[in-house]
Amino acid sequence: MFRFATGERADLYGAILGAFGAANERLETALVLDDVRGRLRTAGWLDAISDEDLHGALKALREWGLLDVVQNHAENYRTAEEYERRNLQYSLTRRGEAALAGVRHALEVLTATGALQTAVLEAITDRLDELYILLKEPTSPDRRIFSTLQELEGHLETLLDNTKAFNGELQRLLRAEGADLNVFREVKAATVAYLQEFLVNLEQRSHGVASAVSRVEERGVAVLHERALRGAELPPVAGDDAGPIWLERRRARWAGLRAWFLPEDGARPRVDRLHDVARRAIVSLLQVLDRITESRRRSSSAAQDFRELARWFADAPGDEDLHRLWTLAFGLGSARHAHLAHPDPELVPSSRTWVEAPPVEVSALLRTSGRTERFTRTGKVRDVASVKAGRAHKARQERAELQRAWGTLRTDGPVRLSDFGELDDAAFARLLDLLGRALSARPDASGTRRASTSDGQVEISLIEVDDGRTARLRTSKGVLTGPDHVVSITAAGAAEAPYGQSRLREATG
Repeated sequence: MFRFATGERADLYGAILGAFGAANERLETALVLDDVRGRLRTAGWLDAISDEDLHGALKALREWGLLDVVQNHAENYRTAEEYERRNLQYSLTRRGEAALAGVRHALEVLTATGALQTAVLEAITDRLDELYILLKEPTSPDRRIFSTLQELEGHLETLLDNTKAFNGELQRLLRAEGADLNVFREVKAATVAYLQEFLVNLEQRSHGVASAVSRVEERGVAVLHERALRGAELPPVAGDDAGPIWLERRRARWAGLRAWFLPEDGARPRVDRLHDVARRAIVSLLQVLDRITESRRRSSSAAQDFRELARWFADAPGDEDLHRLWTLAFGLGSARHAHLAHPDPELVPSSRTWVEAPPVEVSALLRTSGRTERFTRTGKVRDVASVKAGRAHKARQERAELQRAWGTLRTDGPVRLSDFGELDDAAFARLLDLLGRALSARPDASGTRRASTSDGQVEISLIEVDDGRTARLRTSKGVLTGPDHVVSITAAGAAEAPYGQSRLREATG
């Protein structure tokens, strides 16, 4: 199938197949000899070619099963030459299409870099949630289920391809040697930052995908695939029905999704292995960066220092020079303890030599720092009672400030943002945090967005009202202007006021 990509005429064969591929993209399924010649230039073949060479190349591609030729009996020919040039029509076979696609895919892999994209994980979660909502409604269109399932599988394939490509590039980067140190250091530092950014909330996103898979499976994966098959509207083909083959591919793709995020029998998800690979890569890259930085600090490495010292030892003229060189290089022959005296000088008469005198104890600190040990009184233990009391008082103040902020923001039902008017800095910061969490959440069937604080103590419900009204919240640092949404802020577990028509009408004015 790929014989055309090797040999002396590989460029010509590739240009001819490229010309047929470009024609297929324009829905032109057959080309005559003149059409092939005219499209070779657009396919990258700029040299002149005779009819004999072009016929020979087309014949070779036919023998390899990449091209098919038929006679055009519907055309009217005025001359024999015109009949010879326009009678035969060439088109790509299935093998030719596969060969051309294989070469293009190989070139794409060679130029691809791969990436770790958290947006793909979020897109997978969104598509799973959309499938859950569509399966929940029996009247939802099957075509919509099919298109959503195709998008889900496309995101999953993108995740796998990019992850494999990035992991290959990462391992090659870890093994890279002999590169320019400046470029090498910049690339590795940027890679560490990239990996650290990817690992932020990776576990939370992975759990989100696993939860979405479980919700869809509650509705039935078999039902999902059957409805997607009806929405696919597969064309009729001769021979066996294409439906079972299509369903088998969907089941294989779903099994791959489960293997990555929710494997069976308690196995470890593959996304956790990706987490481990990224962590190990960060450690390895940081170690390499430390070695590069350390090598830049020193004019020469320790190995080079020892080699130079070995040459000095080899060139020393005598033993005394060797001992002197040893003393200067390692400092192990110095007598820093010569000034030390015996603890009781009366026990050592002045007439005795140092050889006969009892030994003097030498502290290990003298060798490392050049100072002798001095024993003084034990330091006093610091009283930390005042520190503990100060910290407790600060914690009580923060708790009281938090309670005042939630008391200011808590509502009895749906209210407009503009109703808050003027807020202190603490309450304003809490309100911004709640609004950000609510706006990032997906709306439910009634259009309400719900979120809660990280500790789960306070909940917010938000409804977007498109009536053109603007809210102005005043603080000591300035004024915030934005859409005047309808919000309800309550304590977790408290009975929230119902969003009835009267309450909503009252909030919306």
